[in-house]
Amino acid sequence: MRNARWLALPIALACSGAGPLDAQVPGLAGTIVVTNKSLNTVTIADVGSGRTIATLPTGRNPHEIALSSDGRTAVVTNYGAQPGQGGLTYIDVASTKVDSAKLILPFSRPHGIVLLPGDSLAAVTLEGNRLVVLLHVPTGAVRAEIRTQADGSHMVGVTGNAALAYTGNIGDNTVSELDLRTKLLVRSWQVPAQPEAINVTADGSEVWVGSNATGRVSVLVPATGEVTTAAEGFGWPYRVCFTPDHSTVLLPDLRNEELRFLDRSTKQELGRIAFPGGGPQGITITPDGRYAFLSLSRQARVAIIDIAARNVVGHLDVGRTPDGVVYTTRVIPFAGLDTAAIGRD
Repeated sequence: MRNARWLALPIALACSGAGPLDAQVPGLAGTIVVTNKSLNTVTIADVGSGRTIATLPTGRNPHEIALSSDGRTAVVTNYGAQPGQGGLTYIDVASTKVDSAKLILPFSRPHGIVLLPGDSLAAVTLEGNRLVVLLHVPTGAVRAEIRTQADGSHMVGVTGNAALAYTGNIGDNTVSELDLRTKLLVRSWQVPAQPEAINVTADGSEVWVGSNATGRVSVLVPATGEVTTAAEGFGWPYRVCFTPDHSTVLLPDLRNEELRFLDRSTKQELGRIAFPGGGPQGITITPDGRYAFLSLSRQARVAIIDIAARNVVGHLDVGRTPDGVVYTTRVIPFAGLDTAAIGRD
């Protein structure tokens, strides 16, 4: 095991005078944090007013993001332009500052990230090393390295009790099951080709995985090893997101530019929302399960979606090529400075 190395980033805070949303959502407040891949920044935006609170620098090519349960700390995975360039950026959301960047070397291609209960540990995929590491969030130290023994371990899902993790391995067309207690690979299964999107139900009974090559979303049952098709016809099933009660599955399709809703139990499609010219990618859901935030990578904004009604109720402007997005009910005070945010169009 190697110690984490630290790389300091300059702190940059800028508030914008961006206007409010075209249509406010009654009763919906809080804050989103979104990665802007091509700008190497994150945007912090106030949901209630629609205003950009801050735009802050990250490392190279930020993709995914995780948020502590209290909404104060965000951890960004910087995929890097070349192997060995990736790292992590810590954002103090409450004070809208870059806290620090902890660059994990010689590991490469950090991407998927899930904060474990208690927020002191994070499971992070290192695609270039066929690893998932357990990172001690307060210090940036790597506590364990768990080998997936597969190529292209891109995203990770973790059970509610943080006992097991699952990676979709794009290069090997497999899903790996990792024991986070013993820090060992348990087993793996063949799934439809180029599995990227992945998530696991809180009870561990189902692993949902999207195939980039076949446009199919499958359900793996770890107890039996059975893999069945839940939905087909995707151009690029980019992510898998469950509502908090696990009754509904939201599936952004990047290439077909739509969001699909499936009933998790019956696997029946409930509806779709089209986003022509939008490029839907990252997605997160409010704790009460009423709204989803979907990053539209080709429109530099995030759509606010009423899940029950299955329609768009508002948008938030962010930076170019948004991807990973997280939400907290915490409302960050807005300083009201009328200065240009870095990286805005």
